Amino acid sequence: MLHYAVVFFVIALVAALFGFGGIASSAAGIAQVLFFIFLVLAVIGFVVGLIRR
Repeated sequence: MLHYAVVFFVIALVAALFGFGGIASSAAGIAQVLFFIFLVLAVIGFVVGLIRR
């Protein structure tokens, strides 16, 4: 999932470079949502790993 967040971030950077503001903001928003989902899942995985020990 982090891979998809990075891909959308790169798409946003390229779109911003070429002046496509709407596409860049949409891709940046998607990347931000995916990154936060990844963070939540990573924290949950870490806590579950600690509890299982």
